[in-house]
Amino acid sequence: MGRRPWLLLPLLLLGLGLASAAAEASEGDADPLYKACVEQCQKTGSLKDTSIKHCMVPTDGTPADKSWYTHEPLYLQWKEWNCKSECRYHCMMERENERTQLGLQPVKYHGKWPLKRASVFQEPLSAALSALTLVVQFNGWLSFFLLLYYRLPLRPETHKTYYEYTGLWHVYGLLAMNSWFWSAIYHSCDTVWTEKLHFSSAAAFLGYSLILAILRTLNLRDEASRVMVAAPILAFVTTHILYLNFYQLDKGLNMKVCTVISIAQFLLWALWAVVTRHPSRLKIIFVAIGGVVSVFLEAYDIPPRWGYVDGRAICLAVAILLSYLWWSFAKEDAEMRTSAITKKTR
Repeated sequence: MGRRPWLLLPLLLLGLGLASAAAEASEGDADPLYKACVEQCQKTGSLKDTSIKHCMVPTDGTPADKSWYTHEPLYLQWKEWNCKSECRYHCMMERENERTQLGLQPVKYHGKWPLKRASVFQEPLSAALSALTLVVQFNGWLSFFLLLYYRLPLRPETHKTYYEYTGLWHVYGLLAMNSWFWSAIYHSCDTVWTEKLHFSSAAAFLGYSLILAILRTLNLRDEASRVMVAAPILAFVTTHILYLNFYQLDKGLNMKVCTVISIAQFLLWALWAVVTRHPSRLKIIFVAIGGVVSVFLEAYDIPPRWGYVDGRAICLAVAILLSYLWWSFAKEDAEMRTSAITKKTR
C-alpha cells in the first residue's frame, strides 16, 4: 500500500506537461525587415554580395522547384539545406549584425537563437560538447564494466556480480550514450528527423534515469517491486515519445516533461544521499545541485555570446563533469555493496 503513491507519478508528469501554453512566433522571424530579406533572397538567389547557390536554377534541365540537395551526392543530402533555409540563415545573420550595431540584444528566429555555423556544423560548440560527453559516458560505462567483472569478486556458483543493480546501470549507460550521440548529431544538423531522434532519446534516457533513481534510493531488489515502479513510468514516457513523433513535435511540452523528470530524480538522489550518508554522498549532492542548476539555465534560455555560446552550450559543458562524477559514484556504490554482501556470506 505504501508504494502505491508512485503510481500517481505519470499522472502528475502528464498534468504538468499538458499545462504548457501554445508556442508563439519568435520575435526575430516576426521582424518585417527579416521577412522582406528572406522573400527577396528567395526571388533573386542572392543577398548583397552573397550568392545562395541553393536558389540557383539548375542548368541540366532539372525542375527548379526541387530541393537543391537532390542534385548533390548522397553523402551531402543529409544536411537538408535548401533555398529557404539558406536564405533564412543569411538574413538572420544580416539582421543580427544590424541589431548589434544598434546596441540591441539578440532575438530568436523560428524558435532558436542565432548561432554561427562552422562548415557543415550548425551549432559547432554544442555538437563538440555533446560528442565529448558521449566519450565520457562511454569511458565511465566501460570502467564500470571492467570493475565489476574483472576486479570485484563474482558469485562462485553463477559467475554473476554481487552488485544487485548491475543490469540497471548497463541499460543506463546504453541509453545515456544513445542520447548524447543523437544530441551531437542534432546540434550538427538540425532537421526534423534529427530533432525527433534527439528529443525521443533524451526523453527515454531521462525516464529510465528516474526509474533507476527510485529503485536504488528505495533499495528495491525484487522483480515485483521493480515492475510496479517501472511500468507506469515506461508507459508515460513511451506515450510522450509517440506523441512527439506521430502527433505533434511540441518543444515546449517536451521541455516541461523533461524538466519535471530531471528535478524529481535529482531531488530523490540528494535526499537519499543525506538520509543514508552514503560514502559518495558529496558527489551525489554535487551532481544533484549541478543538474538542477543546468535545468534552470536551459529553461532560462540564455542568449548567445560571441556567435557560438548560448545557455544550451553552458549546460552541455557542465554535463561533462557531471557525467564523470556520476559514473564515479556508480563504481563506488558497486564496490560498497559488493563488499557488504561478501562479508555477510562469509
